[in-house]
Amino acid sequence: MKLLCISNGHGEDAIALPVLQELRKLPKPPEIVTLPIVGVGKAYSSDDFSIVGNVQTMPSGGFLNQDNRQLVRDLRGGLAGLTIDQMRTVRNWSKSGGKILAVGDIVPLLFAWLSGADYAFIGTAKSEYYIRDSQGNILASQRDSIEVKTGSYYFPWERWLLSRSRCKAVFPRDKLTAEILQQHGIPAFDLGNPMTDGVSTDPNTPIFYQPQSAKHELARPLIVTLLPGSRPPEAYANWAKILIAVNSLIPLFKQREIIYLAAITPTLDLDVLQGNLGELGWVQVVNPDSDLTNLIPDRMAIYYRRDHATIVISTQAYPQCMQKGDCAIAMAGTATEQFIGLGKPAFTIPGAGPQFTPGFAEAQTRLLGESVILVPQPQDVGVEMQRLLQQPDRLQSIARNGLLRMGTPGAAKRIAECLVERI
Repeated sequence: MKLLCISNGHGEDAIALPVLQELRKLPKPPEIVTLPIVGVGKAYSSDDFSIVGNVQTMPSGGFLNQDNRQLVRDLRGGLAGLTIDQMRTVRNWSKSGGKILAVGDIVPLLFAWLSGADYAFIGTAKSEYYIRDSQGNILASQRDSIEVKTGSYYFPWERWLLSRSRCKAVFPRDKLTAEILQQHGIPAFDLGNPMTDGVSTDPNTPIFYQPQSAKHELARPLIVTLLPGSRPPEAYANWAKILIAVNSLIPLFKQREIIYLAAITPTLDLDVLQGNLGELGWVQVVNPDSDLTNLIPDRMAIYYRRDHATIVISTQAYPQCMQKGDCAIAMAGTATEQFIGLGKPAFTIPGAGPQFTPGFAEAQTRLLGESVILVPQPQDVGVEMQRLLQQPDRLQSIARNGLLRMGTPGAAKRIAECLVERI
């Protein structure tokens, strides 16, 4: 089998990657090539997957749905010509007998349908949880929405594309979405969300909260993961807000050491991030002790100290930063979802965008439910976190909710096996 994977975003590339890796492990692996239609597909090229056709980073970074002005900038940057060229690549692939795996939203799905080839779809952008609660009931705030009126969070034209005979399999984000799509005659499979595979829980990581051993909890550091996002310049503005939240915890947890693990993408300028720390009174630690250096496997990590708190800036230990954190302060999309999939809470702060706007943050709380605590002002995060840590029943409920919303690890392998069987 020849398989072309089409994805439309950095997060979508990262979600597709573990599925492609599992396909490559099969006894008779398909010939796999990729086409990232947003960005240049670093996730693919870094793992030796070939990229076909032209790729280019656009000014919007792929967030055309957040701001109409971004579309104008992208068109000036050559979006129309790039799209035509990519569509030509997809059509040629179909003529050679290849199959297609579309990952993301309606854009790669439309590419797959227009190709004329058989295709499958991993839906990363849509979930029934945007309009329904954990029991599948319609949220009161969404009763008048167009999605509710048309019967699903997937619009009728999207369901039409998913129900074509050439669409052999659909892999939604969660069980609830799969069940709703099945009611519309769509070949949807509930196999989990590959988004969580790369950060699945380390069995040696301490359990976040153990009611039977509260003294033990207070004896060890409180570990907070920081997720400012990946795209500059927005990530820098997010970082500045997150640091205000970070400082709000220090006076409230005087009896407990605090360690912040900042999971930073290598594309960000560390000098900018460190400059913000200096302005807020943080001092760089040149020779950190072994307890800190052994926490995550990143020899290039940078350490800052203030009072009884330490910030660890890491660009090389993303999974460990996610696994070790008890909770997160987040202004990100995919990373926040991955974190709550580990059964842990994330405190989010709305930003200026283009991604993490107030509207995006509110929608994320519907998608992820009680696992996300939206805090309008960064200086209030400390109070909200202190309140949460005093509610063990709520923490247990959050742990269950994360599993419900994001599924169990191993989805990539299950999807890869189903994909080969179906197409």
